Amino acid sequence: MDYSIGEFSKHTGLGIHTLRYYEKEQLLSPTRNAANRRRYSDQDIPWVEFILRLKATGMPIREIKRYAALRREGDETLSQRMELLMGHREALDEQIRELEGHREKLEEKIAFYQQEILRYEKS
Repeated sequence: MDYSIGEFSKHTGLGIHTLRYYEKEQLLSPTRNAANRRRYSDQDIPWVEFILRLKATGMPIREIKRYAALRREGDETLSQRMELLMGHREALDEQIRELEGHREKLEEKIAFYQQEILRYEKS
């Protein structure tokens, strides 16, 4: 099945302006019909979902563009794409460790307040 830009926008939740921006940045490459209108396919959906996941995990747009360029080059770039994703995973792991440290400090402060509230209520 193929989709117009409006249909694809509704299907993916991305705005039309975002889809045009993604095309301009060469993240998406919709085909064009005889009337020169953009047409998106079912194969574009998982790719958009992956772009959104990369964005949600904090990958900079320049790295997403690099990944997209490698993807367009074909299977000879599989190793490079994997290395890029492994680097991103390392950055995510570091962020997770940092967030876990922040969470631990919050838990300590919450426990402190729980003890103080109990002490206050007993007095």
